[in-house]
Amino acid sequence: MRKARGRFRVPLDPEALTYSTSLPVDRLLYREDIAGSVAHVKMLAEQRIIPAPDARRIVAALGDIEREFTAGLSVRGARGRNRMAADDIHMAIEQRLLEKLGPRAGVVHTARSRNDQIALDERLYLRRAIAEILRALRSLQKSLVIAARRHENVIMPGYTHLQRAQPLLLAHHLLAHVEMLQRDGERFQGMLPRIARSPLGAAALAGTSFPIDRQRVANLLGLDGVILNSIDAVSDRDGVIEFVAACAITMMHLSRLGEELVLWSSQEWGFAFIGDAFTTGSSIMPQKKNPDLAELVRGKTGRVYGDLMALLTVMKGLPLAYNRDMQEDKQPLFDAAGTVLSSLRVTAKMMRTVKFKRDRFERELEGDPSLATEIADYLVRKGVPFRTAHGITGEIVRECVISGRTLSGLTLKDFRKHARQFDRDVLLLLSPRASLAAKRSAGSTSPKEVRAALARWERRVRASRRF
Repeated sequence: MRKARGRFRVPLDPEALTYSTSLPVDRLLYREDIAGSVAHVKMLAEQRIIPAPDARRIVAALGDIEREFTAGLSVRGARGRNRMAADDIHMAIEQRLLEKLGPRAGVVHTARSRNDQIALDERLYLRRAIAEILRALRSLQKSLVIAARRHENVIMPGYTHLQRAQPLLLAHHLLAHVEMLQRDGERFQGMLPRIARSPLGAAALAGTSFPIDRQRVANLLGLDGVILNSIDAVSDRDGVIEFVAACAITMMHLSRLGEELVLWSSQEWGFAFIGDAFTTGSSIMPQKKNPDLAELVRGKTGRVYGDLMALLTVMKGLPLAYNRDMQEDKQPLFDAAGTVLSSLRVTAKMMRTVKFKRDRFERELEGDPSLATEIADYLVRKGVPFRTAHGITGEIVRECVISGRTLSGLTLKDFRKHARQFDRDVLLLLSPRASLAAKRSAGSTSPKEVRAALARWERRVRASRRF
């Protein structure tokens, strides 16, 4: 809270203080704020800007404060009877430091502003959040790879437009989700070098007249360097926006997986069974088993999209440098980080309970027209232009639909009514496994390619922590 002194003669209105405080949100940054202050104070002492004994006492007291907060002492409650209310985590920590050490603790704020302080805190938080998300991404990939190996030889109908397309190996389908998550991990990993730059030393926006060593602070914090323009250092939130955008893409991928689990576990589809620990019953219908966790992952995706739009909207009209609007970046940041992390973790655990129904898949493929593409490709190999082959095959499928027959039930005579290029070897194509075996392209659903992909992913998720 602002004291009634200095530039102001009237304290901040209590309702205005309540409206403007960020402490209930940014209190999550206490570890990062203390780490930044420790590095800053050590540098100030090394540069002989503050006395070394003061620095040692401050560093020790900051360690005590971190342990207090970690042990569950309320950030709001960590104050004496006469202490003024803090409106953000920076002041809460500084005021607690003043309680412990007295006025000499005030040197901690030498040569910095809350503007560069919060910018640093967020970058340190992003680094921690990304490390947790990368571990959770890898855990989900492991769950999917295990499921793919367990169902390596199971054939399923593949879909486009939610219509039957071509036979696939279920393992190939599951590994497609692994590939999506790999790109998610690469996005998070790729932003780390842009985040690992220290803004501290930019002060309010113009830098400071004290002879500080900005690179030393960066080194103490394990960062790669400093942000060179002091205005950019305090007014930039690109890292936060990029992080939440990556969270939104990851949630989109999780939502697609969740949607498949919802569809496939329904009685109408009957392709998958989700373990009881990740489903719920109905409050009125005893027979129900609802895929609620998969649905919640799908539903929470919209929240993270909203977090991204909130950040972009806050930043879009702000002139340089810092503006108080930017206080509103933390709630969407924390919400997106928490949502994507919990969604990854619950999905990884849920996938370990999912059982896919081999017999149901294979029954669905009996007599299925999804082998039509193999017939068209067969004609192409016989010299028929693809568009012509496509039309001929379409006529064959239409005839099957009208007569109630299946492609596998046709004779060579039936095929030759449509094109003289058909020979007896066409009959060898009319099974799902023959369709799979016929694939030749890299990355296809052929058993050979899928075995290689499985082996590659098993090595990768077992040995590597990097994306």
